[in-house]
Amino acid sequence: MAGEIPDFHATVRTGTGKGAARQARREGNVPGIVYGGGELDPLPINIPFNVLLARLKAGRFLSTLFNLKVEGQEDVRVICRNVQRDVVKDLPTHVDFLRLKRTSRIKLFIPVDFVNEETAPGIKKGGVLVAVRPEVELDVLAGDIPEKIEVDLAGREIGDVIHISDVTLPEGSKVTVERDFVIANISAPSGLRAADDEDEETPETEVIEQKAETVEGEE
Repeated sequence: MAGEIPDFHATVRTGTGKGAARQARREGNVPGIVYGGGELDPLPINIPFNVLLARLKAGRFLSTLFNLKVEGQEDVRVICRNVQRDVVKDLPTHVDFLRLKRTSRIKLFIPVDFVNEETAPGIKKGGVLVAVRPEVELDVLAGDIPEKIEVDLAGREIGDVIHISDVTLPEGSKVTVERDFVIANISAPSGLRAADDEDEETPETEVIEQKAETVEGEE
């Protein structure tokens, strides 16, 4: 199960329509709406502009599950489904949130955690772990969101490539794409790569020198 779901604070917006939305913006808020949840009515809300902007800049806002806290309302799990922006300033002007049940399936980016890195043979020989995907998008249950995807590096050697098919996903989770993409690899240390490159270039240099000698002999 995932760690603590971040809280997202908002207030109830009195009134609906363009007039109420403009008033909210004048007061330094961004108007929003919370919908879904079966028979529950849509809930108009206001979000402090600076709070929303900070969340947007942090990234993954559209794929993060929040615990929405609104005074006078029960806490509810929500995910953002749309952020409208000003066409000139590119600043948020309205936000739509969707209420989620524990049985709802959603797509979220889950961080990848590498274990046994210190005992991996390739790492002990000087290899470098290259995390191609530090997080992976999964289709998960809202009530059972995994905290991480665990990738075991035990026995991994230099040159090994780890694909998503090599990883045991958390129960109830599945990847959102069908192709067998790369999660990480263990690359050779830079010194060893440079030596290999020199070895590969030597035969070509010798061939060029031999050709030069042949030309001089013919003359």
